[in-house]
Parts: sequence; C-alpha cells; structure tokens
Amino acid sequence: MEGQAGLVLEKAGRLDCRGWLLPLFVLAFWGSNVQQCLGDQTEEYLKREFSLIKPYQGLGSTGSHWDLLGSTMVTTQYVRLTPDMQSKQGAIWSRLLCILFFRNWWAVVGISLHSLGLQILNNLRCVLFFSSLSPPPLSGPVFGSKDKFVGLAVFVDTYPNEEKQHERTFPFISAMVSNGSLNYEHERDGKTTELGGCTALVRNLNHDTFLVIRYVKRRLTVMIDIDGKHEWRDCLDIPGVRLPRGYYFGTSAATGDLSDNHDIISLKLYELTVERTPQEESLDKEVFIPSVDNMKLGTDDLYSEPMSGITVFFIIFFGLLGLMVVAVVGVIAYNKWQEQSRKHFY
Repeated sequence: MEGQAGLVLEKAGRLDCRGWLLPLFVLAFWGSNVQQCLGDQTEEYLKREFSLIKPYQGLGSTGSHWDLLGSTMVTTQYVRLTPDMQSKQGAIWSRLLCILFFRNWWAVVGISLHSLGLQILNNLRCVLFFSSLSPPPLSGPVFGSKDKFVGLAVFVDTYPNEEKQHERTFPFISAMVSNGSLNYEHERDGKTTELGGCTALVRNLNHDTFLVIRYVKRRLTVMIDIDGKHEWRDCLDIPGVRLPRGYYFGTSAATGDLSDNHDIISLKLYELTVERTPQEESLDKEVFIPSVDNMKLGTDDLYSEPMSGITVFFIIFFGLLGLMVVAVVGVIAYNKWQEQSRKHFY
C-alpha cells in the first residue's frame, strides 16, 4: 500500500533542506513547503530503532524495541491498532527512551483508516504520533493512551462529540502539549487544550495517508498528503513549543459504538542536526517540563522532572559517602570520649 507515496517520502526523509535532491517533477509538488524549509540548514539521520518499516521483522517479539498493547496485531503490510469492531483499543510504544541529542526531529507517518461497512459516521479516534516522558505502558481513555500525559500528542478525530458542532469539519487533526496536569476533554473534542489543527478527510481512501510532523528550533509543524498526489498541505505551524529531550514514541487508537480498521503503514523517525547562530544557542535553554510560549498549561507544579538513573546513582553514592563520614567522625569522637573518661580514674 505504500507505493509511490512511500517511495517519495523515503527519499524526502534522506534529504536535507539545502537541496532536496529529487527529480524536478517531484520537487514541483512540494511547492511553498520547500521554500519554508530552505531557511534551516539541516542533516537527517534515520533512527531505525524508533521506526516502523515493512515487513516489521521481529516486531512484538521478546527482543523487539516495541510493546504491542490491546488489540494491536502485526502483518507484513501494516500494523493494525484496532480491527473494524466496536469498543476496541490498541497501541504500540517504543521500549527505548530516546535520550541522545534529540533536540530536533521529524517523522513521516503513513496511515490507513477504513471500514468494510457502509458507515456514514463513526466515533473512532487515533493518536497518530505521541511523544511522552512517561515510560510505557500508556493505555488509557485518550484515543487509547493515558490522560494527563507529559509530552506531545497529534490526534485524528473523525467524529464530533460536542453537539451542534459547526466550527469545523471532521475528520480533524489537532496537536496538544501537556505537562501532566491537563485533561483531554472528550465532550469538547479537545478544543480547550489544542494548539491548532486542520480538517483532513482521511477515511476510506484508495491510497494511504501521510503526515509529516516536524519539531525544529522549538517550532512544531504538521503537513499532510491525503490526496495521494505527493502534494503537501500545511495543517498547523506553532512556534514556541518547548519539549524536553528524552521521549518514548508511540501511537494508539480507539473505537466506540461504530468502528474502523486503524492501520499504521509506516513510521520513520529522523534526528535532525540544525545549524544555529550563537544568539540562537544562547537563547535555547534546556527544557525539563513541556510548555508552549504564551500559553498556560494547567498547574505547572503538578509535574516534576523524573530523576535519571545517573542522578539516582549520585544521590545514593553521596548519601552513603555522607553516612560513612558521619560514622567515622562518630567513632573518633567516641574513642576520644572513652580516653578522657579513663583519665578521670587516675
């Protein structure tokens, strides 16, 4: 199902914004998005341990880097998060914490949402791409993932829960950043916490749908290709998104009274090396709690940065060292006291 779209996206993922070494007829399809990309001098590195690529060899086995949760099943052509059945949840999460120099990244995600039934409406939900600081498993009520997560989520919602919904057309893609204190409000379709979004008619297509999710220089960008023409359309572009380094990557889905097959065709994650000016380096401070500039994310003190293994080691080490020093000082003091006590008898 990947076909030509997958080929084009794989080539695109290996190129940087300085040239896009693609044939001219493909380059023309990218249009203004290429011009937007030209401002950043980057180099990309495919992170295979965080990617899902056909035929998904070893996926779900003991030695795999991924956990399969709920109704998730693996074939040679797709990873199915939910079957075309009611009230199902499925997810796939990386077991590895990406703790390297992962300040900038982008992901190319291929999905297929379809149903064999003649359904006009459905209340299926999907977290297409989700990065979290919390270790898996992360099953829960938000599109198959946990509520009050810590990190970034990009949602596809195909059915409005809010009555008299006239502001937008569904299916709808949106993004949310949470510091662990925010609830996703299903009855409001997440509008109170979303950063932005766009309408994307992604159901029952004869071709796969592709998304690009890009996080560079604290800027979150989502682009979509839903027509199978290798043409990227802007969905959202949010500056001032501050995410810590250190993620678990995953995707999940859930169905309700009506249903769809939820298939992940591919997920290719790239680490980006981006050139920065000295001024940008001085302003880009390390982040420990997810946040968005000029946007309050609930109560900031509900989440504190989890301690790393190295931090715990040093705390224990220095704690034991302190106890040893106290013990030695205590023994010396006790011996001196005994010596002075003996002198009183002479």
